[in-house]
Amino acid sequence: MDVLNNNNILGFVKTHSGDKPYKCNYCEKTFLHNSDIKRHLRIHTGEKAYQCNLCEKAFIQNSCLTVHMRAHTGEKPYKCSHCNKFFSHNSSLKIHMRIHTGEKPYQCNNCGKTFSQNNGLTIHMRTHTGEKPYKCSHCDKFFSCNNYLKIHMRIHTGERPYTCKHCDMSFICNSNLQSHIRKHSGEKPYRCSYLTKHLRAHTEEKPYKCSHCDKDFSCMSDLKIHIRIHTGEKPYTCGQCDMSFIYNSYLQSHLWEHHGEKQYKCSQCDSSFLNKRNFVGHLKTHSGEKPYECNYCEKTFLYNSDLMRHVRIHTGEKPYQCNSCNKAFSQNNELTIHLRAHTGEKPYQCSLCDKAFSRRGNLKSHIRRHHG
Repeated sequence: MDVLNNNNILGFVKTHSGDKPYKCNYCEKTFLHNSDIKRHLRIHTGEKAYQCNLCEKAFIQNSCLTVHMRAHTGEKPYKCSHCNKFFSHNSSLKIHMRIHTGEKPYQCNNCGKTFSQNNGLTIHMRTHTGEKPYKCSHCDKFFSCNNYLKIHMRIHTGERPYTCKHCDMSFICNSNLQSHIRKHSGEKPYRCSYLTKHLRAHTEEKPYKCSHCDKDFSCMSDLKIHIRIHTGEKPYTCGQCDMSFIYNSYLQSHLWEHHGEKQYKCSQCDSSFLNKRNFVGHLKTHSGEKPYECNYCEKTFLYNSDLMRHVRIHTGEKPYQCNSCNKAFSQNNELTIHLRAHTGEKPYQCSLCDKAFSRRGNLKSHIRRHHG
């Protein structure tokens, strides 16, 4: 016990004298204790003396192994005093606490914006530098953060990990799922007074004018898309067949129709489907089940959405109105097709010639007439 006390006293004295007698032969760094230099040397030698007996991962320091083991045990010893959340790392708790304290210690030198985490500042800085270090291996697109790339990759893979529990529709990202869920719940969290674009539907204000023609638009994004009709720009390119599109949604539809693997196969016929919702609907055609009945004429439907569209025939409701000419439609797809008369958009392009059409049916008729 006296030896231990003497060692502690000697170490304490060295902190005042500044004496660090243990020198690294690789980088000339000096240390107070022999144990410190031993740990440091592993950085140079690559030695990882502490190995996990569950997954064989190895670590330079025992403390790193201790933290790693929590991934296997699920242990989370660090508790937030504000909301009872638990964390496996003390550093994770410290970062989390900033949600409650509002602390944002990382500040951008260009615009003064502050962040709670350093990686948030790093990603933000790329908006100033234009740096996009994450490249898509399918279509040469670049992204400023790895998470954006992961979401984008789902366009190519067809992965839609976020599924609606109400109707089995699935989505590429969680934000799209949350927006969709509001259609079921009827929730409208954004007040009219805060939605500039929506207000213009009331005022009919269209401040964004096309420099190529006389068309005006209520928001800048609509103008940017419209200008592609004049410039011929099609920024969304398929990485598998080099077809390109004005809209990202058209690219996604193309990928599903032409390159997607049809993993849902019907056991009663040879049909196969890209998504679960269509597959479940198809199974009902075999069973004859049509659970949704019209109260006006007793007609039955496979899907609730089909019933809702049908009911508008009886009620005369036309909830989808054109902002350009105030014409109204009972179905959203009818409005979408109508809007192309204003924008000049022709998204259905013939792969055998240069003709393009505003409706899919017109494209099919063209192919039969001229290329069939």
